[in-house]
Amino acid sequence: MNKTQLIETIVDSTGMKKKDVDVVITAFVASIEQALSNGEKVQISGLGSFEVKQRAERKGRNPKTKEQITIPAAKYPAFSASKSLKESVNK
Repeated sequence: MNKTQLIETIVDSTGMKKKDVDVVITAFVASIEQALSNGEKVQISGLGSFEVKQRAERKGRNPKTKEQITIPAAKYPAFSASKSLKESVNK
């Protein structure tokens, strides 16, 4: 499901205007991005939690030249599904 399909599903189930749902979803995503950028953890009951994790610096290999390289440390967003979401998917 992509963003457009999600908007259509919400419009069908709520009767809201498509434009309003698009604004809400865009604001929702922007709010999560902002919180993660500030180092905050976002927990949504029934869905899960978003947080920033740290990946350590490590050694890698350039597949083209076989030369060993250092891959720098990086932060990345991570999502953990809630227990109820995991259970509903595994039914």
